[in-house]
Amino acid sequence: MQTVFEEIGIHEKIVKLTEEAETEIRPLFRAVEKTEAKNQAMVLSAFRKHKIASAHFNPTSGYGYDDLGRDTLDLVYADVFGTEAALVRPHFISGTHTLTVMLFAVLRPGDVLLSLTGDPYDTLTDVITGGSGSLRDFGIGYDKVDLKDNGVDYAGVEKALKNEKIKAVFITRSKGYAWRESLSVAEMEKLTAFVRERRSDVLVLIDNCYGEFVEEREPSFADLFAGSLIKNPGGGLAPSGGYIAGKAEYVRLAADRLTAPGLGLEGGANFGVMKELYMGFFMAPHVVSEAIKCAILCGALMEKMGFAVCPRPGEARSDIIQAIKLGTTEGVIGFCQGMQACSPVDSFVSPVPWAMPGYQNEVIMAAGAFTQGASIEISADGPIRPPYVAYMQGGLTYESAKLAVMRAATNVLK
Repeated sequence: MQTVFEEIGIHEKIVKLTEEAETEIRPLFRAVEKTEAKNQAMVLSAFRKHKIASAHFNPTSGYGYDDLGRDTLDLVYADVFGTEAALVRPHFISGTHTLTVMLFAVLRPGDVLLSLTGDPYDTLTDVITGGSGSLRDFGIGYDKVDLKDNGVDYAGVEKALKNEKIKAVFITRSKGYAWRESLSVAEMEKLTAFVRERRSDVLVLIDNCYGEFVEEREPSFADLFAGSLIKNPGGGLAPSGGYIAGKAEYVRLAADRLTAPGLGLEGGANFGVMKELYMGFFMAPHVVSEAIKCAILCGALMEKMGFAVCPRPGEARSDIIQAIKLGTTEGVIGFCQGMQACSPVDSFVSPVPWAMPGYQNEVIMAAGAFTQGASIEISADGPIRPPYVAYMQGGLTYESAKLAVMRAATNVLK
């Protein structure tokens, strides 16, 4: 008689390796749960402070003037993230869209944007240096300081900051499609202080995607930082959206860019999704905790199978992403197809690499999610290029995500 593991295609050897890995990593979960508890308390405190009630979930349409739920959710996010203001809207379609609004809000023709962590994620590179409609198309320059030994090149940053046209620096928290550790909040704070000591006139902008609630604080020291609601802060319930948080004057500029100058924060119907946005944010600390536990398990299991992983079990984490160096095209494809096969939605679909818009190489993406593209749900992806790395992230529950990891490992084993 088949076991439940055999029924969903998980090899007996992987079951045994997973049991061994779990025994070893269980003590690591205590630190994750401690962070979850503190973040949950902060979220609950904000809900209590602003007296969240069913009235905040009422739908609005049209112009969306006097939308109590929308306006109060901005305040809740600002309190939890420790910023002067926040802009939280379902109108943002992705993290790339949200970051685009942030950049266009504060940069003007003749300005230069300086990335301190090398080139950003592939889709955002098109926004900055692409063709029609990009920052370059509007006469906004771009420069970068590549990472050195997988860390910030402070000497390079100091040299680059001598360009008087630099209006803003850009920091990417997550590793993206790179083989390195993501930047911690402490490291980003150190880098921000380094910049401001040399150029107090330069704005600090941070891509915070994949990092919310992984640590006990967010990069509130930045002038603006942004993320997607179908990643960490949406808690798996937000159907769409994004947020931009930071100093009030710049948040208002972002609101003007999203809507129209003069309308800013005052307009924008909520389309009846406020309950999901509030509930998702409330659930986010726990869901992120589950995703981190799954990432630790994935790293431990794949390391037992002989693969290099980043970060390794026990190393500090600043986002939910687990990278596995599989070494071959077939390895990346097999891993991602295994993840898809144990997803709750479209488990019968077998993803293949394809030329996705905005990416430099063919990319394979496994995302059997309730919400299309929701990275906080279990997913895996990777570009088909050396050294052939798969990037796993998310997991609404540890137990369900564990099954997907085990099936992915089985595919690689075969």
